[in-house]
Amino acid sequence: MYLSVIIPAYNEEKRLPKTLLEIDRYLRKQDYEYEIIVVSDGSKDRTSEAVNNLKSEILNLKLIDNKENHGKGYVVRQGLIEAKGQYRLFTDADNSTSLDQVEDMIPYFNQDYDIVIGSRDVKGAVLDPPQPWHRVLVGNMFNLLTQFIVGLWGIWDTQCGFKALSAEAAEKILPKCRINRWAFDPEILKLGRKMGFKIKEVPVRWVNDPDSKVKLKGMIRMGFDLLKIRWNLITGKYSE
Repeated sequence: MYLSVIIPAYNEEKRLPKTLLEIDRYLRKQDYEYEIIVVSDGSKDRTSEAVNNLKSEILNLKLIDNKENHGKGYVVRQGLIEAKGQYRLFTDADNSTSLDQVEDMIPYFNQDYDIVIGSRDVKGAVLDPPQPWHRVLVGNMFNLLTQFIVGLWGIWDTQCGFKALSAEAAEKILPKCRINRWAFDPEILKLGRKMGFKIKEVPVRWVNDPDSKVKLKGMIRMGFDLLKIRWNLITGKYSE
């Protein structure tokens, strides 16, 4: 298995089918073995039914159907750990970053990088359309907090939902993670650095979804999770 694509989903019956069909259209053209894993986070709508209905149409489509809601971080880790791919990428159900951009990531794994992350904040990134000023302001503030509190200096976009890990990095980092909701990305990246894994940030073309589920309340909760990560680092909980 070369590439595993993991999609966390909570109440995504409307957006998910189109995303899955677009991902399938791209992957069918590749000459490597792949799998698509959707992890439903206790969805209350027909997300799971929508996935099952596409299994006859989409090759190598799998569903992990959690009956209870645990949080995006929990289900992303669940999918990455269940995956069999040499490289394991997670992407959002809204398809803000098209899967063909994985082609810009793979070469870095051949240059001894272990984690390659999409970024909206490095040179070459394209936002279509540009985010509203208040979203930019909140995002920049959160990034500064992340660098200061967690110590992820030099990483400019920890929250873009398009990240790939080698199988080794996934299997060593993820069992130690503790953050189940939105701030799981900084935790993965911090632990990756702590364990000596090399991280590369690459520009992506990101299409802004007006129905994005990341609201101000979620950003505030992320801030508290950053403090939890810092506390876990100080108290040695990641070494247990």
